[in-house]
Amino acid sequence: MTATMAPNAGAMMQTLVDAAGAPGEPVADMADLAERLRSLLGVAANQVTRVGLGGNLFDVVVTSSGAQARAAVAVMDEIQNGCGPVIEDTRDGLFYWLVPPGTAGRWQPHMYAVCLGAPHKITLPPLTSARPPCEPGPYWFRPSASDRLVPATPLREALARLRPEPTPHAAFADRLGVTP
Repeated sequence: MTATMAPNAGAMMQTLVDAAGAPGEPVADMADLAERLRSLLGVAANQVTRVGLGGNLFDVVVTSSGAQARAAVAVMDEIQNGCGPVIEDTRDGLFYWLVPPGTAGRWQPHMYAVCLGAPHKITLPPLTSARPPCEPGPYWFRPSASDRLVPATPLREALARLRPEPTPHAAFADRLGVTP
């Protein structure tokens, strides 16, 4: 018994081969994947690593890290049976909540939070950095678990109810040189 290809299968295969590019050159999206994988391996190897937001990894919601934001973590702990990954940057007094990719495209303006995706980048602390550092900087307030991110809708609702102050908007405006 011999396998036969559908009439258009050969043309489809040739289209895929042509789209792959020249031999020895990575396909454009594979180069991006390889860069992201190297970055995440750096985090696993206890290195501080910068990664791009968006794609298939995650976006971030940025809030203050004050008492109200900590209360929001407690709410998310209850909702998720342990909150998804949150980074605290003690230098800036901010929380970076890792949310599903694509959240930034759907996020409506929020009084107490900013959501960022591609083309922005974030610095991830080493996975072993789960306590505030001696020097100001980032650490995992809630360590990253491979099986979850922070769900955007319950987070948005918790932030609206708890109102973490100061809002992150002024800090971003200062960084971008925007004046009111």
